[in-house]
Amino acid sequence: MAVSGAKEFEVKAAPADVMAAIAAVDRLPEWSSAHKKVVVESAHPDGRANRVRMNVSVLGINDEQVVDYTWDGDTHMSWTLVESTQQNSQQGSYTLTPKGDGTLVKFELTIDPKIPLPGFMLKKARNMALDTASQGLTKFVDGK
Repeated sequence: MAVSGAKEFEVKAAPADVMAAIAAVDRLPEWSSAHKKVVVESAHPDGRANRVRMNVSVLGINDEQVVDYTWDGDTHMSWTLVESTQQNSQQGSYTLTPKGDGTLVKFELTIDPKIPLPGFMLKKARNMALDTASQGLTKFVDGK
């Protein structure tokens, strides 16, 4: 059973600065406690990550994932799961919109685990991911 979620939040930084933080994929473990190890296996010509292998742990479930990233300047980034030990599919994205002196960030995520999990566990994992995306990214951008 797939579960989806979205969250909008504001960051007090320009979209280019927020996207620079998102593009620092190898630094994900610094602001996302779920990400234990991240290795960029290939990059796009502009230097941003293309294929990334990562070890992730959520609610005690460990997963090795390979994801492919796509980028649209400083306004949009998305990823698609290529391989996983625990998921059938995963898609996520960040969309950035200038707002006053800062940036409105929309984070979207859909995950479909391989093993059946109770709905409350899926929702808890989704909510943890949404909170990490907003709070963790905001702190990481502020600390740059």
